Amino acid sequence: MHILDDKFKEECGVFGIFSRDNDDIDVASMTYYGLYALQHRGQESAGIVVSNGHKLNCYKGMGLVSDVFNESILSIFDGKSAIGHVRYSTTGSSHIENAQPLMKKYKSGNIAIAHNGNLVNAKLVKDELSKDGCLFDSEGDTEVILNLIVENKSNDLKEAISSSLKNIKGSYALVILTEDKLIGIRDPNGIRPLCIGKIDNSYILCSESCALDAIGADFVRDVLPGEIVIIDKEGLKSDRFTDRIECKTCAFEYVYFARPDSTIDGINVYESRVKAGKILYRESPVDADVVIGVPDSGIPAAVGFAEASGIPYGIGFIKNKYIARTFIAPSKKLRERAVSVKLNPLKMNVEGKRVVIVDDSIVRGTTSKRLVEILRKAGAKEVHFRVSSPVVKCPCYFGIDTPYRKDLIGANFSVDEIRQKIGADSLAYIDIAGMIESFGKNDKKDYCLGCFNGLYPMPTPDKETEALV
Repeated sequence: MHILDDKFKEECGVFGIFSRDNDDIDVASMTYYGLYALQHRGQESAGIVVSNGHKLNCYKGMGLVSDVFNESILSIFDGKSAIGHVRYSTTGSSHIENAQPLMKKYKSGNIAIAHNGNLVNAKLVKDELSKDGCLFDSEGDTEVILNLIVENKSNDLKEAISSSLKNIKGSYALVILTEDKLIGIRDPNGIRPLCIGKIDNSYILCSESCALDAIGADFVRDVLPGEIVIIDKEGLKSDRFTDRIECKTCAFEYVYFARPDSTIDGINVYESRVKAGKILYRESPVDADVVIGVPDSGIPAAVGFAEASGIPYGIGFIKNKYIARTFIAPSKKLRERAVSVKLNPLKMNVEGKRVVIVDDSIVRGTTSKRLVEILRKAGAKEVHFRVSSPVVKCPCYFGIDTPYRKDLIGANFSVDEIRQKIGADSLAYIDIAGMIESFGKNDKKDYCLGCFNGLYPMPTPDKETEALV
């Protein structure tokens, strides 16, 4: 189990690189470091596919990037282009068969794909393909996209991809590799991030700009919603595969998922989180002696809250960075105490004080309750809980592993009831308008806010009835 289970689980991270002939670049190692920078997006499996211009070679395994790959494995890859993937299973169980990238034979060779996101009509499309004799080796929805492309009758790859995308609905940031091309695609709502970078004459595609920094590449721009980017020896070409475009970037990318040193669609993640903390104080002020943040994603908002309030910011918890995310607690009693193994209070900063604790979200409420208990045991006189996202009331269908509605504390209880359940002296969340203001844009139409207000960019699976185009 995850030691902090009161959080949304990450989605996936994708990376791709195409090295021009005059560039002396080790694409396998570049992909390794890119995936390492995206490790926060998925820790269950990792994989890399490399093209040497004639064939694709794949290696993947379960665990962290550093567990799956080593120097000797990377040294066997010789090529000019590659894609990679780190996974957290939002669909399909945690088995090697579901690890990505996925690879299949295509009309003119082989094709590999890595996917971040989730299709809402995957079962419908899979059933249709299966009726036509198409076989599936994995449980996830990524193979649905791959099979649509492989089974398409067009001999033109771009046309086969564009035609296939018309049959799927949901969120997807894709990197696709053939022997001689690297392709990047972002869904028409741009729910999941994907950006373009460049190092010398070589192009990179990746989920977040922090992966570009990790390999010394320059940020070029974000892939636009509904855009298909094709990179080959001739350079980069761009086209739109649909005119039905409406930007709906996932708001939780800025609140929690993305690394704070990333910039997504022109919004600096760290800056937006600090600003959210300032707005949170404006909306819900409180008298206190110290402001602390829950490591790691709650800290920028705590800094902003402290700056706006004039209340000193202090380190409230020491995080044990050597506890893996897959840490297993051996008993129910220890599971209930497990947060103390990972986060321990810095008693001298909270004892006898009125404490404001800032976190990015409350999902089930279990960890929040335990954190309040830990602070009280450490001698905090008062504990005021502030949350830098709105109340999470609804599940996500677009690539985040959220609990059922019955398990979401915000869907079943009022704010004051939640306050009582977690044992805080006060509790307040930023409102939706305040969160959007923290992004620097004031139009809620630019974001997917489904987990907060139940309004999704498209019909969710229980409503999805459309057949293949």
